[in-house]
Amino acid sequence: MILLVLLASILILVVTVYQYDEQTKDYNIQRFERKEATTKQTIELELKNKTTYPVNTANLPKIFQERIYEISSINKLNISIYDLEGNLLKSSIASAFEKIDAKPIPANVLKELAQNSNHKILKTREEKEIGYQSSYSYIHDPKFKRIGILELQFTQDNSEIEKELREFISRLGLVYILMFLIAIALAYFLSSYITRSIKTISDKMEQTRLNERNEKIILNKASSEIEILVDAYNNMIDELEESAAKLAQSEREQAWREMAKQVAHEIKNPLTPMRLTVQSFERKFNAEDERAKEKLTEFSQTLIQQIDVMSSIASAFSDFAKMPTQKKERIEVISVVKFALDIFAEEYIKYHSIEKELYANLDKTQLIRIVTNLVKNAIQATDQEETPLIEVKVLSEDENIKILVSDNGKGISEEVKNLIFEPKFTTKTSGMGLGLAMIKNIIEAYNGSISFTSKEKVGTVFTVILPKK
Repeated sequence: MILLVLLASILILVVTVYQYDEQTKDYNIQRFERKEATTKQTIELELKNKTTYPVNTANLPKIFQERIYEISSINKLNISIYDLEGNLLKSSIASAFEKIDAKPIPANVLKELAQNSNHKILKTREEKEIGYQSSYSYIHDPKFKRIGILELQFTQDNSEIEKELREFISRLGLVYILMFLIAIALAYFLSSYITRSIKTISDKMEQTRLNERNEKIILNKASSEIEILVDAYNNMIDELEESAAKLAQSEREQAWREMAKQVAHEIKNPLTPMRLTVQSFERKFNAEDERAKEKLTEFSQTLIQQIDVMSSIASAFSDFAKMPTQKKERIEVISVVKFALDIFAEEYIKYHSIEKELYANLDKTQLIRIVTNLVKNAIQATDQEETPLIEVKVLSEDENIKILVSDNGKGISEEVKNLIFEPKFTTKTSGMGLGLAMIKNIIEAYNGSISFTSKEKVGTVFTVILPKK
């Protein structure tokens, strides 16, 4: 729209200047032709009625000796009279004021004049904002015999006209600038109105999430094309919610299947030795044996040990299945972390803290659980190292607490990095792989985060960030 206004303004300006220039030229020519017709009539009357000299070429300078100045002054023209060969006979240009151009008429002008059916030619030129119109025609005696050539020259100073044109263009330019500014403002508001509906759709699309409830778009006023787009988006939201529900249900079912398989697998592990122990006891037990009581005690301890394993499996899965309860209390983090590390006897576990005291609203038991789980993983990762080293650091960053647990163990391979926090995933030969998944749930329940960096054969650093409030 703005481009069209700009192009239209430029086109109108060019056409206006061109039209103004053409009108000026036409006006000057018409004005000159009127003066030319009057001058010719005056000369013809002079030759017919007023002169006492014989009308011929030789007497032309005498006939118009003084009269040529009067005619030139009345019509405001420069008058020059030539013989038929183009030589100057008389001119109205006074030598006292201007130098008389005594040059003859060029041969090509004479030839063109002779060949013209009207026996008249018109020449126009412009120099330094001054326009010159010159006409050449034959002078006839009363019997229509050619006796000379008449040159009439009209001089028009175009500087005033050019000034008026510049003033007109400047005024027109101001109008066009105003129109251009109005066009910009109108285009802005119009485009904003047109794209407002599209912006609403765009914002809604950016906010669309698979696992969240998405709002539909409701527009009161919109074009038919926008309404079609809105209907398509709303239909997509319905389909997306339906697909998300199906996906969530499928994921839950799959998760429970995997969990059931894992529970069954873990329970089978202690059941097998329990079965073998019972069968062995049934075959070998002799009530009359002197060591019968000792064997019964040994059998009972074996069963109790396997039952305890099953109980711990059930407790672990129960703890993972339920979200950790947020029990917030004001605790001193430094002392709690130290307390959590006191249960470990390994001398290669080092503790660092810049702050002497650091308070936060957290659950003491869960914080101990986080630290001990990470340190246990670090110990298991460094069990093959000759000089193992585990460092635990506690830092304060603005409104957060940062806990870093680093080791120089075997590290985590690139293939399994994205599975570290998955339930039942483990790189160890024993365990259920629920430790990191459980502490991740605990940390996220406090709106915190856990991350890690690892390099094979170099070590791993786990970073825990928990809010102070």
